[in-house]
Amino acid sequence: MSDEQSFEAEALPQWRALFKTACRLTRNVHDAEDLVQETLLRGYRAFDRFEPGTNIRAWLYTILHRVHLDGIRRAARTPRLTELPEEGVPVRAEQEAIAGGSLDLARALARLPEPFRTAVTLRDVDDMRYDEIARITDVPIGTVMSRIHRGRKLLREMLRERPA
Repeated sequence: MSDEQSFEAEALPQWRALFKTACRLTRNVHDAEDLVQETLLRGYRAFDRFEPGTNIRAWLYTILHRVHLDGIRRAARTPRLTELPEEGVPVRAEQEAIAGGSLDLARALARLPEPFRTAVTLRDVDDMRYDEIARITDVPIGTVMSRIHRGRKLLREMLRERPA
C-alpha cells in the first residue's frame, strides 16, 4: 500500500472529529475548515515520520493544535480589522439547544481563554486522556490537569451568571 493510500485509510476517518474540535477552537466554521485542511496537509507531508501502529488520532490532534497556535501567533503580529455587523434576518437557535442549555454551554466554552478552552475541549468533548492532551499541547500533565480544573471552574461561574 502506498503512503497516499495509507494516509487516506488512517487519517481521513478522523476528519469529522478534527473538524468538530477545530470549530470549538476557532469559533468559526470557515476558519475551522482552513485549520483542518492545513492539519491534513501537514499530516500528509509528514506521514513518512508517522509510526504505523501508534495513535494517529493523537498525532493529528497534535498537528491541529500546533497549526492553531501558529495561526494565533500570526494573528497577533498582524493588525486587526473589525467588521461591521451585517443587517439581515437573525438565525434562530434550535429549540433543543435552548431547552437543554447546550447553547449556553457552547457560548461559555467559546468565551474561555485559549489554553483552558483547548484543554477542556480535548478532555470533556473529545474524551482524550490527560497524557494525550499533554502530548498534543506540549505541556506537562500537571499543567493539563490545572487548565482543565480552572477551565471547568470558569465555565461553572459563567453558567451561574447567565440570566434565567
